[in-house]
Amino acid sequence: MTDEELAPRAGPLAAAHRWIAVLVLGFASGLPLALTGLAMQAWLTMDGLDLAAIGFLTLIGIPYTFKFLWAPLMDRVDLPLLGRRRGWVVFTQALLAVALFGLADVSPVLALPLFAALGVVVAFVSASQDIVVDAYRVDLLPARERGVGASLFVMGYRLAMILSGGVALIWTDAVDGIGMTWPEVYRLMAGIMAGLAVFSAFALPRLAQPPARVRDASRAPVRQDLVGFLAVLVAVAAGVVFTQRLGGPIAGWLLSPWFGDAVARGSLQAKWVDLLALLLGLAATLPLAGFAARKARFQTLLAGLDSYFSQPRAWAFLAFIVFYKLTDAFQLSLLTPFLLKGMAFGPAEVGVVNKLIGLLLTVFGALLGGLVMLRLRLVWSLFVFGLLQMSSSLAFWWLAVHGKGQMGGWLIPAFDFGFVKLLHPTLVDGGLLMAVASENLASGMGTAAFLAFLMSLTNQRFSATQFALLSAFQSVGRVWIGPLAGVLAEAIGWPAFFLVAIAMGVPALLMLWKLWRPIDVLDVRPQAS
Repeated sequence: MTDEELAPRAGPLAAAHRWIAVLVLGFASGLPLALTGLAMQAWLTMDGLDLAAIGFLTLIGIPYTFKFLWAPLMDRVDLPLLGRRRGWVVFTQALLAVALFGLADVSPVLALPLFAALGVVVAFVSASQDIVVDAYRVDLLPARERGVGASLFVMGYRLAMILSGGVALIWTDAVDGIGMTWPEVYRLMAGIMAGLAVFSAFALPRLAQPPARVRDASRAPVRQDLVGFLAVLVAVAAGVVFTQRLGGPIAGWLLSPWFGDAVARGSLQAKWVDLLALLLGLAATLPLAGFAARKARFQTLLAGLDSYFSQPRAWAFLAFIVFYKLTDAFQLSLLTPFLLKGMAFGPAEVGVVNKLIGLLLTVFGALLGGLVMLRLRLVWSLFVFGLLQMSSSLAFWWLAVHGKGQMGGWLIPAFDFGFVKLLHPTLVDGGLLMAVASENLASGMGTAAFLAFLMSLTNQRFSATQFALLSAFQSVGRVWIGPLAGVLAEAIGWPAFFLVAIAMGVPALLMLWKLWRPIDVLDVRPQAS
């Protein structure tokens, strides 16, 4: 079946309608990501939490790495009234608004467990929104509009991250901004999500129902899939209990030859024990969840995964997906605490440079990478841009070693754009600008090549489950590297931390060397129409 059978055939106005919808949905997907990532790091840092605690709280993003487990349910079941896909879009956006309002009323200092739990809820609903938005975009756009649609989606995504990650930092600066509190910022973002839900309910194009032969392709009743999903949840809950009850004692016993039997609570040694306990819990939970899925015959999930893993080099491609952006994920997991706490830059300075200028440079880097890729083959682009991603960490290493004030500065005049204002002229450190510019340009170029690689893998008609699987593996490094990054930053200091970040990129380049010919073949494979 072709895309045109599902997408509406109409003139320029209908195409513009689709493009606006994709742009807005990109914005809706990007907004909550920073609110559980960079913006939350800034909130926690400004409230005085230590680096290891902030590192462990990056696990709030766990749902992004497991979203393929419930993607089959959202693919199989359409909510009533709003039609295919749109019901789930509106439902998840409304839930995000409620969850963000709830998160704003909880203090991370006074009620950290509750704050973390609500953060996981926000990430879960956000990951669910991503599932249905990805599927909606695939169903909505004809093949000839996929390129334009992808660009508009990324643009909306980045604009949202500029708002929730960059503009929000300027808002919270008491001296150069307007002195908003982080709870006030999160309430405002909740209101924006509520407005997006209203837009989605009334302005998104309605999708055509797929033909009967597509609907009947399901391999199991919906009830059976629900039972399978519940079985997987029970298995995950059992893994969590194992981690909490037995993971710590086992990890302490394993590390006792190095640390001794008595480990002080809250010490750096205790944080290494916590990290090992987490890894042991994962090692027990993932096989248990797979066993539960097969025993409960979660067939839609199993069929989608089996279909992908039956392809040649499926595991190798997934490993490469995890490792390619690992340098970025490692240094970005604690970049905001490094700039605010380690380097003592002001929130407005970080907001302007790292969030506004930095994200705009990422967009420019992605466009530049796309232009370069018109002349450079995919596999060479992955290699060259991967080297640039690794080398860009040297700029932050230099900043950590030499400190601020070594490269002069650049005075940004006060401005008032209505939605964001800078009350006083702000001197931007030259070293900060150099580091942020190099990292974001390299990251943008690497992202362009990486997304081209993912698109080449999904040229075949992957189900929503398989798309969710690939994007979930893409986020593994971003989520799971945080605890290790937090513990290492405290243990070895910032200069060595960024040298480790550089080393994190080496495995991907080694894998790329082994996968050179298979990836090069993907570059010349005919596109499906």
